[in-house]
Amino acid sequence: MQIARRNVVLGMAGLPLAAVLADPRLAWAAAQSLENVSLTTDGGLNVSAALAVPAQTPAPAILLVHEWWGLNDQIKTMAADLAKQGYLALAVDLYNGHVTDKPDEARKLVGGVDGAAATDTVGSWLRWLKGHQLASGKSATIGWCFGGGWSLNAALAEPVDATIVYYGSVKKSAGDLQALNGPVLGHFAERDRWINHAMVSGFEAEMAKAGRAYTSHWYEADHAFANPTSARYDEGDAALAWQRSLDFLRQHLS
Repeated sequence: MQIARRNVVLGMAGLPLAAVLADPRLAWAAAQSLENVSLTTDGGLNVSAALAVPAQTPAPAILLVHEWWGLNDQIKTMAADLAKQGYLALAVDLYNGHVTDKPDEARKLVGGVDGAAATDTVGSWLRWLKGHQLASGKSATIGWCFGGGWSLNAALAEPVDATIVYYGSVKKSAGDLQALNGPVLGHFAERDRWINHAMVSGFEAEMAKAGRAYTSHWYEADHAFANPTSARYDEGDAALAWQRSLDFLRQHLS
């Protein structure tokens, strides 16, 4: 079964990520290539995730955290693309299987997330992923929107070599950020009304106080510009941000 899933990923190797994400059928096929895995967390929670395995292992490991919509085909496709790039990619689920495309439902799902339980979940998954027999020892986190904030939270809960935040909440103190083991890359949008310059500037100041490495990129776009299912999607900025993310991962995970 794992070989069959891997063959699906390899079969899409010639397609650009944007083409796969733009076609729901291709995104579904990419999502089906992942292996469903489960875990009992350190705190006793039963949780699930989706694992994408690269053609060559051992490989650096990356934990992905979904947007407020839940662990949908888009995020699984991102995991599949990371596997195509040579990474062992695990897309975690902080909603216990719930997925929606309706903002009101997504708002309720976000509001129902227990911070302690989510921290237990991402920390436990990172320890599982870093100890996986196919992992090389290097690790990173990445997330979008709701998941962007939780990408940072995960890196604070369990040391990783690199962290990527796409327009996620970065309200942290220098004391919090002392727990970071590796650099942080942030992608932010000039027209974002929630994750704005005031928040990010505060984060940069706290990172400087903590003595931690940080790079931010700003795009002439709006929140969720990297999500092809969003009306605010910007294909050019999404492609540029993704290339910068891949360059960052290669730099710190090789």
